Amino acid sequence: MNIKQLQEFILETYRTNPEHPWMKYPNYMVFRHSNNQKWFALIMNISKEKLGLQEKGPIDVLNVKCEPLMIGSLQSETGIYPAYHMSKTSWLTIALDGSVSDKKIKWLLDMSYNLTAKK
Repeated sequence: MNIKQLQEFILETYRTNPEHPWMKYPNYMVFRHSNNQKWFALIMNISKEKLGLQEKGPIDVLNVKCEPLMIGSLQSETGIYPAYHMSKTSWLTIALDGSVSDKKIKWLLDMSYNLTAKK
């Protein structure tokens, strides 16, 4: 799933448009609940090295909130990493390079959306 497809999926499914809160990073997109302003997804383009990868160059990623008990097992899967620039106990970073299936990305987005919803 590329960024455009992901953005369309989020709009169709959760009825929210991206925000671009950082002038320094105009391509970063934050998606949040309209009723409580909590983030449930963050799309960024970062250096592969920031994920601990040996390769150089940029990579598109998605940060999502996750059940803390699932973090360890999910991070053992290809394309899923400890959260970049977020709490590593409750967030994950997902590579948007085709290494994670669209179905898994949608499932993780759904979990994030539900975990950050107004209680």
